[in-house]
Order: sequence, then structure tokens, then C-alpha cells
Amino acid sequence: MEQSFQLTFANGRTAQAIHLHQDADLPNALSQLGLEGPSPVLVVVGGASKLSDADRRRVQALFVKVLAPLAEDLKGFVVDGGTDAGIMRLMGEARSEINAAFPLIGVAPVGLATLPNLPPTSADASLLEPNHTHFILVPGSSWGDESPWIAKVASTLADSQPSIVVLINGGEVTWKDASQNIQEGRPVVVIAGSGRTADILASVLRGTATDQRAEDLISSGLVQAIDLTTDFKTLSRKIKQAFFARE
Repeated sequence: MEQSFQLTFANGRTAQAIHLHQDADLPNALSQLGLEGPSPVLVVVGGASKLSDADRRRVQALFVKVLAPLAEDLKGFVVDGGTDAGIMRLMGEARSEINAAFPLIGVAPVGLATLPNLPPTSADASLLEPNHTHFILVPGSSWGDESPWIAKVASTLADSQPSIVVLINGGEVTWKDASQNIQEGRPVVVIAGSGRTADILASVLRGTATDQRAEDLISSGLVQAIDLTTDFKTLSRKIKQAFFARE
């Protein structure tokens, strides 16, 4: 396995990164990055596309007022896709805004992750988000190749501690993210009203729509929905309850 290395972003922030090639190397890779569990893990998946201005502001506030403070209070890890877009950007910006200390770990396919000061690896490549603290670059050259790795990283870090997924908006890859985490036995909290995949899941949960992919996930008993318009104090309480509901 390769050694970890440091990334320096244009904003002056630094992050530790490592290339991961196989499952068996994951514990050692996390140790090299200084990520020692077990601790609670929040996995954030989804997107931020096709939101109205009002809903976008609400989603942004969800990160700043609920998700980042909750991760900080729990002294936990946050795991996401790590690129400088959508909810991953919002997670990084929220961590920075509240001056949090929790490790924020991005897991991205090596064939699509553009490192700072280097040219894009492909036309579909994306910059890494500069407020993340750690990056794990995993095999793959298509979006979605990172999905099983996100789930495995979260399980390894959490070990005996609770972990949940918060699913916001999202497209095709989000279905895979949800499925992989459910296979790991991880509860999924869907933010209803955030659009796209999240709203399909929420509608099927309410019994107001049918969708086979959603029904397959919901049959696990691990999926619940919380409305985006819920006040932030209640949102925080309900998401925290989801962490410990299965203990």
C-alpha cells in the first residue's frame, strides 16, 4: 500500500490523503491517516441539484445549524464523496464556518479526483473540496465506484459505535450509496422536501407513490424520513435519535 501524503489547497488549508487499492488495506490506511476509531460516524450522501433558492438556503442551513454541530458534539467522523460540489461542498463549508474539529473524510475514485495544483484526470473529473481534512482515493473511474468504499470506510471507523446516513436530494449514484450503506446495516435518514431521490423515498415511505428501488431499500426497515421544513432543533434531535435508535 502507498504512503499517505499531504495536499495543500489554494485557500491554504491542508489535508492528508492516501491511495487505497484493496479492502484489506483499509485499516492500515486509516491508521496512516491518523483516523483512529471507534467513534460515531455520519455519512452524508446525495446532491443539491434542481433546488429552489429557498430550499437551497434551507439545505445550507441544515449543514451549518444541524449536521456539522451534531458531528462536533458527538466527537465523530463525517464521511462523504469529498468533491467540491453539492452537499460535499456544503459539508466542508459548514465545518469551516463553525470552526469545527471533527475529521471530514472524502472518499473519491482516483480516476476522477483532481488534486490541487494538478490538471484534471479526465473530462468528468472534479476538484477535491478544500475544507475536508482527509481523502481516501479508491479504485475507479466512474462516479459511483466510490459508493461501496464510503460504506466500508464508515463501518471500519464506527466499529462498535453507531453510524447513520443522511440522504439529501441526490441522483442515480445516491441510490447506490443508500443500498451499499443499508447492506452494512446502517440506518438512512432521508431529508424529505430536498428533491429528487430523497423525495421519491419519502413519498414511498408515506405510501403516496410507488417505486421499486425505493421499496427495496425501505423493506430493510432502516429508512426513515424527516421533513426539510422541520425546525432545526427538532431536526437535530431526530437525527441524533437515529444514531442511537438501534443500540
